[in-house]
Amino acid sequence: MEKEFKEDVILALKHKESSDNREVISLFSGAMGLDIGLSQAGLNIAIGQDFDNCCVSTMKANGHRAVGGDIRTIEPQELLSAAQMEQGEPFLICGGPPCQPFSTAGKRLGINDPRGSLFMDFIRMIDYIRPRFFIMENVKGLMSSSTSNGKNDEQHNMFSINKFSNSALDVILSEFDKLGYKTVYGMLDAVNYGAPQFRERFALIGSRDKEDIFLPMPTHFQTHQEPSYQWVTLRSAIEKYEKDYGDCASFSADRLNFLKLVPEGGNWRDLPDNLVESAMGGAYKSGGGKVGFYRRLSYDQPCPTLVTSPVQKASMLCHPTQDRPLSVNEYAAIQQFPEQWAFAGSMMAKYKQIGNAVPTGLATALGKAILSTANGSSTIKTKRIRGTAVHTKIKNAIEMGNSDAY
Repeated sequence: MEKEFKEDVILALKHKESSDNREVISLFSGAMGLDIGLSQAGLNIAIGQDFDNCCVSTMKANGHRAVGGDIRTIEPQELLSAAQMEQGEPFLICGGPPCQPFSTAGKRLGINDPRGSLFMDFIRMIDYIRPRFFIMENVKGLMSSSTSNGKNDEQHNMFSINKFSNSALDVILSEFDKLGYKTVYGMLDAVNYGAPQFRERFALIGSRDKEDIFLPMPTHFQTHQEPSYQWVTLRSAIEKYEKDYGDCASFSADRLNFLKLVPEGGNWRDLPDNLVESAMGGAYKSGGGKVGFYRRLSYDQPCPTLVTSPVQKASMLCHPTQDRPLSVNEYAAIQQFPEQWAFAGSMMAKYKQIGNAVPTGLATALGKAILSTANGSSTIKTKRIRGTAVHTKIKNAIEMGNSDAY
């Protein structure tokens, strides 16, 4: 342990010698939504990585260096060499290991144990490369997913890493604890950070040097006297594409006939009673709210969470007034990609890349939170707080908006 401590001190000193170093290694980069946001915060993406050839092509099409291939066969030194850096030099490693076993959208097939998944390869990279910070993002299901002998982890204290159960999250936290990283984690909803979309994501931030890291505070709210601080609606994101929406999937003729009967903001519950059973098919007698069936979006609300295809029966994303699904361009706008961003592959490959991405507004907030920690500018220090009751109410309101982050 003493040797490891001395090595970390040396790495930290090396980093301090390059105070302007804001280099990032991105893993599982996809279409680079997370990376774009981090860049907008002031970080530099030195290298990206992904297994999907379309994602690698997307990165290269937009002028980014990328390493393709299965991360399980990639050595950390390969990434360092590609990024032209040495151990301990990267400011940040970021990424979202594939999350199918933990997703609440699917059937949670497989064993929810990160020890046998790509999470361990993310951890392997952190262990060897030793970045100053890391960001790991994932689906909300990770918070409540248990290993075969585990228990629900919804009530886990985000600042306590001394005792671990067998939940998937606890296994991950214990691994980072072994590496000596201080961690904070929680659920963040992208709508609270300027995205025109409700999209809850799990975020875990780590600090090698035990710095005072924190999850970003919300910047947008459902109720606010200043319109620029209110949630962003679907209308503001897609109205430019009303007449020329570009590449777009299509609903089957049967589904489209039902959708034509659904008003803006409605779903299957708005169909005539005599048509509901035939429209819903086998789902008619199943439980749950089934809100995504025959869903027509509302202009004046944030969009529901984008999925990898807008035409699936249980998660339809129909345009508010036009009889079609959201287009590729509209998908990209809702995820806040720059308008000139190029996506490689087929139309459905583009939907998938965009649907899997992190909204850039949320990513920017994460980047700014880490930079403010690194710069020592995140907190106004005072001897006392006047009007304690008022300030406590404001703080509580902010934390409520941070969607279970604290």
